[in-house]
Amino acid sequence: MDGEQLMSGELDNSFNALMVSGEGESGQAHHEGTGTTLLGWKDLPMELLLRILSMAGDDRMVIVGSGVCTGWRDTLEWGVTNLSLSWCQAHMNDLVMSLALKFTKLQVLSLRQIKPQLEDTAVEAVANNCHDLRELDLSRSFRLSDRSLYALAHGCPHLTRLNISGCSNFSDAALAYLSSQCKNLKCLNLCGCVRAVSDRALQAISCNCGQLQSLNLGWCDSVTDKGVTSLASGCPELRALDLCGCVLITDESVVALANGCPHLRSLGLYYCQNITDRAMYSLAANSRRVRSKGRSWDAAARKNAGAGADGLASLNISQCTALTPPAVQAVCDSFPALHTCPERHSLIISGCLSLTSVHCACAHHPHRHGRAILSNHAY
Repeated sequence: MDGEQLMSGELDNSFNALMVSGEGESGQAHHEGTGTTLLGWKDLPMELLLRILSMAGDDRMVIVGSGVCTGWRDTLEWGVTNLSLSWCQAHMNDLVMSLALKFTKLQVLSLRQIKPQLEDTAVEAVANNCHDLRELDLSRSFRLSDRSLYALAHGCPHLTRLNISGCSNFSDAALAYLSSQCKNLKCLNLCGCVRAVSDRALQAISCNCGQLQSLNLGWCDSVTDKGVTSLASGCPELRALDLCGCVLITDESVVALANGCPHLRSLGLYYCQNITDRAMYSLAANSRRVRSKGRSWDAAARKNAGAGADGLASLNISQCTALTPPAVQAVCDSFPALHTCPERHSLIISGCLSLTSVHCACAHHPHRHGRAILSNHAY
């Protein structure tokens, strides 16, 4: 109760500030858009109310505001499309179940937790009521089971971004089914989902989610070349792929990605110790092949985005101890956006003592490096 009184006081302060800035000769605030006189914060128009609440603090203010009066409740329930409950340290499950019934127009919902609170009942409430949901963060929801994924598959088919990193109880069958219903997924974080991420699940994703652009498979150590090569053939729009800790993959995976994903900008291979020079030379050769076939962006787009905008800009090969300097140098030379210099460190080679001789073009052309630093700080 004290917390609600405090937040109501903040709302009063916000309105008083509004009256001071907008009061006329009569001492009353006027809303220019509607021509109405504002006698109190309950008279605020919808668009002004939403703007004030968005600036007043975190989403706790929205929740309190929805209980002020019927007008505010209706306005917020229809107007709020983005909600984060990551601040909630206790009773998040009950809060989500209550709010899901009210905020049915949500498109973005963050339920990231420090300590696990969410249960399947809360996710089912979201899926049953928030059918327009586009982005959902359920990271570190250790208590969730397959029930949650099946509920999302049925209730939220328009999802484009889903973060279930650290959710270790999901099965690959449930993940495969989700991909068959949520075919618009563009960003999927599965880091640490060791039971869910299998070659079978990746094959389902490659068949169903052809628009996928970003995928995190970090520490999913059952993934093999079979799963990654299927992604390379079924998800040609991939821009970012993290395979750190996927210890079973070999050069076959990287060769497939080099050939099948021409827009790849970020690739994480940390601790993939089966990767050899063949993978590096394949990436370098693909860079030249893409340019020769004209599969990169058109000239105008490249001019606006900068040189190297159609190739790797981030590559993590830390602990890939089988690699040699010539192969890695070939990759660095092929992609101008890869840098070993401290200010723009995007080629990560820590733990590979044999690669200390690899350097980006900045090391050979200090004047070019200086211009880059100036341009980065120009604004």
